[in-house]
Amino acid sequence: MTLIKLSCQEQEFENIEAIVFDKDGTLADSEQFLRELAQKRARLLDAKIPGVGDPLLMAFGIEQDNLNPVGLMAVGSRNENEIAAAAYLAETGRGWLESIAIAQAAFKEADEHFTPDAKTSPLFTGCLEALQTFSQAGLKLAILSADTQTAVEAFVQRHDLSAYFQVVRGVTADGLKKPDPRLFLQTCEELGVQPANTLMIGDAPGDIQMAKQAGAKGAIAICWKNVKASAIEGADCAIAQLDELRII
Repeated sequence: MTLIKLSCQEQEFENIEAIVFDKDGTLADSEQFLRELAQKRARLLDAKIPGVGDPLLMAFGIEQDNLNPVGLMAVGSRNENEIAAAAYLAETGRGWLESIAIAQAAFKEADEHFTPDAKTSPLFTGCLEALQTFSQAGLKLAILSADTQTAVEAFVQRHDLSAYFQVVRGVTADGLKKPDPRLFLQTCEELGVQPANTLMIGDAPGDIQMAKQAGAKGAIAICWKNVKASAIEGADCAIAQLDELRII
């Protein structure tokens, strides 16, 4: 067992065995990809049912061509986005099953046009070096994302990160979703560590809430290059880049 002491600004975290990371907005600079994917979904649905495009963009969290970092597209699962889209379609008078089918078809078609790659969803600058440092120190690392399991695994493969992460977890349509603390507890169990010896790093309130409820040693909010935006209620500290979390 390797126990590490880390510092984050004025906070110190002792006896740390593992760090659990969110993916989008924490490791992956995926704002461009998520924004363009949401816009494609909205256009496809508007073509099918004119007039729903703009309300859908608002529901997805796209505001004046910007991605709301705590909006549905940024923090919600694919299933949650599909349900939200179907709800807007149902308001036009369509039945629920029809609305779900239309939303699912549009989401599938959008996927065929937009696949995240190194350009549209790159690692944040300095992210790889931080992961290398944590791994070399003996910390166990995991990804716990609201994205699908397939997408999370593809992200790890695309950026050649498998050597650094012992556990990679996404969600399934019928599975647990953030901020359910059981997700964090299950991840710790897979890592073979206790929550009390584990840190969570994420960019959304759900990450912080989940970790706190699960008894994590610490929950750190991150918003790259804009630490003020990281001031999520309940977070132990807020950082603008991963190298602010240092091994002592």
